[in-house]
Amino acid sequence: MVKKSLHNPECFEEIINRIHLLDKNSHALWGKMNVCQMMRHCNHVLQVPLGKIKLPEINRLFAMVGKITKWEIQVFNNGIPRNMPTFQKLIINFECDFEEEKENLLQTLEEYSTCYKNNNLPGRHVLFGLMKEKDWGFLEYKHLHHHLKQFKV
Repeated sequence: MVKKSLHNPECFEEIINRIHLLDKNSHALWGKMNVCQMMRHCNHVLQVPLGKIKLPEINRLFAMVGKITKWEIQVFNNGIPRNMPTFQKLIINFECDFEEEKENLLQTLEEYSTCYKNNNLPGRHVLFGLMKEKDWGFLEYKHLHHHLKQFKV
C-alpha cells in the first residue's frame, strides 16, 4: 500500500482538489463538527508545525500512547480512528463562515508547503514525539484525508 504524503506534489494537489469539492451543505458521515468547523480544525492542526499554535505539554502516559499511535499509523498505513479525542485548542465547536474557513485552510496549506520546502518543520510534536519531515508529511496527509473522507470527498 502506498504511503501518501502532503510533501508529494500529487498528493498535495489531491488534497487541494478535494477541499474544492466541499460546499456549505456537505454533511459528515460521523462526528460532531460541521464542514466549516472541520476546515477550521484542519487549519489549526496545520498551524502546529508552523509554530502558530502551541499545544500544551502532556503527561508521560499520553506521550507514550502518542508515540505508539504514530508508529502504528506509519507501520500499518492505517487511518485515524473515528471520534478520537484531540487537544482542547484544536476543538472547534462554534459557528464559522464556510468561504472564509475554506480560504484560510487553502492559505495555511500553502504556508505549510513553503515551510516544508524551506526545511523549517519542527523536530518534535507534543503527542508524537520526535518528528522527521517524512513524519510530518505522512501524518498531516492522513489527518486531512481522514476529515475529507468524513465529508465524503
